Formats: sequence, structure tokens, C-alpha cells
Amino acid sequence: MTEPIPWPVERLVAQLGRWSVSRGPLYLLLAERLRQLIDSGQLPPRAALPPDRVLADRLAVGRTTVVAAYDRLRQERKLERHQGRGTWVSPAVSAGPWPGALPRANPLFVNYLEPAEGVIPLACTAPHGPPAELVAAYGRAVARLPGPDSGDIGYHPLGLPALRSALAERCTARGVPTTPEQVLVTTGGQQALSLLARLFVAPGDTVLVQGPTYPGALELFRDAAAVLEPLPGDDVAAWTTALAARPRLAYLNPTNHNPTGSTTSPLVRRRLVEVAVAHGVPLIDDEVLAGLAFDGSCPPGLAAFGPAITVGSFSKSVWGGLRTGWIRASEGEIAQLARIKAVQDLGSPAFDQLAAVELLPLLDDVTRSRGAELGRRHDHLCAALAESLPSWDFRRVDGGQCLWVRLPSGDASAFAQVALRHGVAVLPGGALDAAGGSADRLRIPFTATPGELTEAVGRLALAWDAYQRAEGPAPAAVHAIVV
Repeated sequence: MTEPIPWPVERLVAQLGRWSVSRGPLYLLLAERLRQLIDSGQLPPRAALPPDRVLADRLAVGRTTVVAAYDRLRQERKLERHQGRGTWVSPAVSAGPWPGALPRANPLFVNYLEPAEGVIPLACTAPHGPPAELVAAYGRAVARLPGPDSGDIGYHPLGLPALRSALAERCTARGVPTTPEQVLVTTGGQQALSLLARLFVAPGDTVLVQGPTYPGALELFRDAAAVLEPLPGDDVAAWTTALAARPRLAYLNPTNHNPTGSTTSPLVRRRLVEVAVAHGVPLIDDEVLAGLAFDGSCPPGLAAFGPAITVGSFSKSVWGGLRTGWIRASEGEIAQLARIKAVQDLGSPAFDQLAAVELLPLLDDVTRSRGAELGRRHDHLCAALAESLPSWDFRRVDGGQCLWVRLPSGDASAFAQVALRHGVAVLPGGALDAAGGSADRLRIPFTATPGELTEAVGRLALAWDAYQRAEGPAPAAVHAIVV
């Protein structure tokens, strides 16, 4: 293994700059600044950080502040720490044998979203190509463009009025009475979550999340220096206790859950909303995957049971390139979110919103069709894994876009690097687990075509064989008596 690269304490202190000027616990502020340096590549893979006491002395803080910051980043797998050997930046995803492949400090949003040529992208769950209905909607949207003398400057921080009205009508039809003033159009679901994190979360605030959950949300909450508390999705007792402690925010993905594919029952949804309302905890319902059940069913969102904030998007049900999402919340919350959004981008692209207006009347048909196709691809992937990788364990699902696969041995992050060298990008479970667990898990989507899935599983089988050979023979089985 390549030895860590010594990183002088003077250089690190200069890079940290004025890291402590924000509000919140010092260890979270230090961890956030170190995370920024790692993700930007300014702290490269295997950079050896100064010992706890040395850095603490130079920063004029207690040693426990540095220890807590290092440990937080170790849980996020951004740092590695070994007693007697020190602390260093975790290795980036290894460069593969294909031209132009580069190691990345943050593979989730770089290598995995835009893999090198020849790599099958099984790390992202977005649809592979736009449906015909969207192409036609863009064609019709041209006629909706305002004329040169209309006086329309094209900036709509809250979103186009026609789209906000159509989304409000859609929410109302699903059992959640909504006015256009309760809707904010965003540049995709990811911006919606980013705006909500900006509005609600300050450094050190506790945010409840499911364990595991959508990795993009975890990244946003970590960027806000939140303290993440992961809970099992359907453990009502655990959620009731955690909500009673009055965390700042709770985030759930209860419909066709990413990554497990499960859907929370209406009874549990009602109870979670009741408890959150009783303790004054804002509750975010990420409905980006709603409507993607294989049988076309779609349960009521959390907002049907009481005050809850809903996030929606076209990215998973239609196409990732349609960067149009929305937030449904109270009028006061929408007004605050609109001010934050206006500072960021002055409003989402108008032409995409015009296409969304054209597409909305057909959205239920599009999602039902896509859900049925995902069901067929789900079955194809399950069959391919059972044939080529029978030792891998997974549960068949009824909706969503991915399988939550358990490896029989080894570490999923290490295997993901081997898989990348064999031309498949897969997401290891640690990226989706706020507790730093799920080290034996992979998220494998079934959004690709059957042919691509067959090829991908074949490459994964070759990668697994290579990984097992590198790991050496498995230890002898230990039989225990369970009482």
C-alpha cells in the first residue's frame, strides 16, 4: 500500500483559514472546513494530517475538538485513522485502465455521475434517456414562449405562475389542498433539499434521517454541519423517541425508498406526522420516487396527514436532464425559501418550466409506464444476479429504482474500486449510511436496459472473482449455538 504523504501542520493551518468564524460547535466547523479541503482536492488522497495534539496546539483549541472532527470525517470515510500510524485522507476511487480516468476526491458527484468512457454507470439511478412525451412537450413549449414585446424578462424566482398553479392542482388532486402560493419551483430536487437545508439547519443542529438514505441529502446536511441521527425507516418507537428530543429537522424518503425500495405504510406515516407536529419538528417528505411502484400505485404523501414539507421532481420519473423540481410547504416557508433561491439563481430556467407545464397532464401516464418498465428490468437484474453472483444477498422490491445488495464478505468500498477497474461504477453502502455502517452493501439500480444490466452483472462477476482472489481464502466458518 502506498505510504501516506506527510502534510506539514503550517500548510494545513494556512489552508484552514478562518474556519471558526461561523456559528456552531468548533469540532463541526473544523470538520466542515476539512471536508471542503478534501472534496476540492486541496487535501489529496493519502495526505497525512498532523497528530491531534499538534494541530490543537496550532489552532489554540482543545485536543478533543480535533479528535471529534477527525472522528466525524472517519465515519464519513473521508479520513482513515489507525492507532500508532496516524490520520490520513482516504484514497480516492482508483483510476481505471480506460483513457482519461482520474482519481477523484468526491466520487459520488463526479466519477459516479459522469464516469469515463467505457464504464457502465450503475452508481446513478436517473433514467437513461428522455421519454417521447418529454421530447414532444419541449416542442409544444416553443409556442408558449413570450413574444419579443411581452415585457417578460424571464426571471421568475418563485417559478412560472402557470407551473405553480398546475403543481398546486396536482397536489390538491392527491388529497393535499394546495394554493400556488404554497409552491416553489426549483432547479431539480437536489436544489429543493439544498434550499431547505439553508433555511432550517445551522451548524450543530440535529437532523433525523433514515438509515440508509439518499446520499445527496446526506451530503447537503453535512455541508450545513448538521449532526445526523439515522433511524430505521419503519421503527415508530425509535422515531417517536427521537422526535420527542426536538431535533431541528427530519428527512424521510418513505415511498419506493432509496436505496431499499421499501414503502412506509399509511399507518406509520400518520403516526410520524402526528409526533413531529406535536413536538414542532419540520418534516421533509422526499417524493421524488413517488409513482414508480411497479403496479402503478402511489400512497398518500406525508402532507396528507398533517403539516409536512414535500419535495418533488421530474428527474427520476421522467429524465434527469429536466432540471425542474418543486417544494410544497406553507406560504411563509415558501416566501423564505424564495428569497434564498433568488440569491442563488434568480429563478429556474423558464423553457424547462414551459415544457413541464406541457408534460404535467401526461405525468401519471409517464410514471405508470416507467414503473412497469422498471419492474421488468428489476426482474431481469434479479435473475442475472442470481445466476452470476448467487452468494450476493438482496430482497426483491415492489418499486423504486435499485436493489440493496449485501456482499457475503469483504468491504463494499474496496470492491467498488475493483468494479470500477472492470468498467462498472457502483455505489458502496457507506455513502448512504449516516452512521458509517452498511460497509458490506452495494446499491445497484435497474434503470439501465436489459442488455446493459446483463453486461454489467458479467463485469461485476469478474470483479468479484478478482476481489476474492486479492482478499485471499475465506476463514473457516464458525458455528454458534443460538439460544
